[in-house]
Amino acid sequence: MFLKQVVLKKPIIAVAGSSGKTTTKEMIASILKRRWKVYKSMYNRNNRKSMRKHAKSIRPFHQAAVLEFGMSGRGHLRRQCQIIKPNIAVITMVGTAHIGNFGGDLSSLIKAKSQLAQYMKKTGTLYLNADDANSKKLKLKPFRGTIKTVSIKGKSDYTAHNIRYADNGMSFNVTLKGIDHNFSIPVYGVHNVYNALFSIAVSDRLGFNAGDIKAGLRSYSKPHRRLVVYRTKNKARIIDDTFNANPHSVKAAIDVLSNLPGRPKILVLGSMSELGRYSKTGHQTVGRYVSGQNIDFLFTYGKSAQEIQTTAVKHGFPPGRAIHTFNRKSLHRHIKTMIKPDALILVKGSHQTHMNKTVQYLRKEAGSKYKSS
Repeated sequence: MFLKQVVLKKPIIAVAGSSGKTTTKEMIASILKRRWKVYKSMYNRNNRKSMRKHAKSIRPFHQAAVLEFGMSGRGHLRRQCQIIKPNIAVITMVGTAHIGNFGGDLSSLIKAKSQLAQYMKKTGTLYLNADDANSKKLKLKPFRGTIKTVSIKGKSDYTAHNIRYADNGMSFNVTLKGIDHNFSIPVYGVHNVYNALFSIAVSDRLGFNAGDIKAGLRSYSKPHRRLVVYRTKNKARIIDDTFNANPHSVKAAIDVLSNLPGRPKILVLGSMSELGRYSKTGHQTVGRYVSGQNIDFLFTYGKSAQEIQTTAVKHGFPPGRAIHTFNRKSLHRHIKTMIKPDALILVKGSHQTHMNKTVQYLRKEAGSKYKSS
C-alpha cells in the first residue's frame, strides 16, 4: 500500500537507456534538490534487488525520487516497474549495451527496453531521444501519456544549439518558454549534452526555473570513472572513462578525444564485454570509427579488442601507430613513452577489463596532481 501511495502522489522518475543513465540521473537529482527533498538511487544501483531497497527507503517527506533502471536481460525493466511504478521515465537512447544477453539481436533488445514505457504509469510522461533511430522503434503501447523529446539535430520539444567545448566541459543553448538560455556542464562530450537535455526537460516540466536548472547542472555529482580528467605535472592529461564500454559509448569518448586540444592524442581501448555474437561486429565498428578520427596513436588490450586495431589499420590508420597487446605490463611499457608535455590520453574499456589499472599506472608514472573536470 505504501508503495502505491509513493507512486501516485509524487514524481517517481525512472532513467533507463543503453548509455548515460547514471549521469542523467545525477543531473536530474541535482536540479530537483535545489528546491525539493529528493531520494535518488546511489551510484549505478539499478537492478531488482536495489529497487526493493529503494522502495523501503522512499519516505513521505521525499518530494521526488530519481531512480536508475538497469536492464541486462529480458523482463528486467518490467519486474522493476512492478516493484516501483514510475510516473515519469527517460530512455536516453537504445544502443548495443548487453546485446549479447539477447542473442546479439537488436530487435529483441529494443523489445525488452520498451517494457519501461509499457509498465510505467500509463498516463505519465515519457522522454525520448528524437535523434536516436532505435528509440523510434520502441513499442510503447499500452502507454497513452505524454511523450516529450530532446535533440541536437532535428526538431524536438527541447533542442540544444550553439554547442561548444569550453575550458572544463560543454556549453550550449536551449529555448525555454520562448527565452533562449545558455547552459554549461562540467563534463566533456556532445553525448553529455543529451543527458543534460533530458534533465532540463524533466525539470522544466516539473516547474523548475532556468536559474535552478543552470545551478543544478553546474554542480551535479559526476559519476566515478566517466570522462574524469587528471592533469599531470608536465601538463599532459589523462581521461579516465573506464567504468564501462559499448560501441556507442566508445565512439562518444573518441569524439571527446578528437575535439579536445593537445598532442599527441592517444587512445587506449580495452575489450567490450556482453556483446555476444555481436562482439566482432561491434569491435570492428569502433575500429572503422577510429580510422576516421583525429587520433595519433591507438593502443588496444584484450582478445576482442584486437579487432579494433586490425580494422582501424585496414581502413587507413597508420600501422606503426596502432599497437595491440594481450599483456597489461606490455601495454604500460608502450604507453609510458607517450606521456609527453601536452599529451592527451583517453583510457576506456568494459568494467571486466579493469582498464582503471592503466589509469592508475599512468597517474603514478606521470605524477598526476588533481582532477580538472
